[in-house]
Formats: sequence, structure tokens, C-alpha cells
Amino acid sequence: MARINLLPWRAERRKQREREFYTHLGLAFAAGIAIVIVWGMWMNMRISNQNERNTYLTGQIHQLDQRIAQIKNLEKVRDHLLARKRIIEKLQADRSKMVHLFDELVKTIPSSVRLTSLQQQGDQLKLKGVAQSNASVAEYMRNLEKSPWMSQVELGRTDNTGADTRMPYVFNLSMKMVKPKSEDSSDSQADASPKGGAMKGGAKK
Repeated sequence: MARINLLPWRAERRKQREREFYTHLGLAFAAGIAIVIVWGMWMNMRISNQNERNTYLTGQIHQLDQRIAQIKNLEKVRDHLLARKRIIEKLQADRSKMVHLFDELVKTIPSSVRLTSLQQQGDQLKLKGVAQSNASVAEYMRNLEKSPWMSQVELGRTDNTGADTRMPYVFNLSMKMVKPKSEDSSDSQADASPKGGAMKGGAKK
């Protein structure tokens, strides 16, 4: 006798497929949520690490800025000290020049000439004085030109005031004060002498 299946097997199979579909869909949804959560945690970790690196770099940049500011301050102090050193060296050189200047003025001035004023601007000198005659002024100029510390001696003017005095002539001169070559060579030898002494001392050892 033949068996006939009267149960709705197609409907049961359809329901089974729907259950499998929804099961797979739920698993895929859960896997997607898990992936999103893991990706979010990974991105948060990367952002946190980058923030830490940015904080570290900011601190290092701040320290470098402080060091740069200190270096700039040290450069200003160095420039200030160098400027003071140059001023001191110039004053020392000018001091020796003034000694030679007055020494030369005493040596070169004739007895028939007397100075009334002296002006100095750097190496330029301006002299004013009185003399017995034009010849006395000419003699004074020749003496100055012979001096190794004087150059470019020029006569500005000489006038006879007509006054009833022993020195009726007034005059003014301009000149330039220079350093003789002998002084330059002696300075260079003085600078080199300590080195030479050190070398001799080393040779004796």
C-alpha cells in the first residue's frame, strides 16, 4: 500500500530556511557590531597615543624655546662685553696717544709761538694760537710736519691783529694724528713675545 505525506512539508522547509536566514543575519549583525567596537577601541588607542606624543613634543618645543631665549640673552651679553672691550681698548690706545700728543706739542712749539686752544675730534686736531710773526707760524708747521705723530698739517689762517703785544699774529692749524710704524712694530713684537717665551720654555724642557 502506498504512503502519502499529507503534512505541509514545503511550509515547514520555508520556515526552516527563514530561521536559518535570520540566524545568519543575527550572527552577521553581531559580528559587525563586534568589529565596529574593536575598530573604535583601536582608533581610541591610536588617538590617545598621538595625544601623548603631541604632549611630549609640545613639552620639548617649550624647552627648546627656553634654551633659544637663553642663547639669545647670552649673545646679547657677549655683544655687550665685546663692545665694552672695544671701548676699553680704544680708551687705552687714546690714552697713549694723548701722552704722545702733548709730548709732541711741547717738543715742536717754538718759543715765539703760544697756543690758546686745542680741539680734538677722533684723529683730527685743530690748534689756535698767537705768534710773533708769520715766520714763527711757518717754523711751527715745519716742526709739526717732522713729527712722526703728525701728518697733513694745514694752515687755516694767520692774521696780524695790530695789537701792541709781543705776539700780534693769530693763527689756526689743522692736522691729523697718526701712529708711527715703529710703534706698530713694537706693539706686534710685544704681542708675539709671550708666545716666543712659551716656546723657549718648552724648548728648555
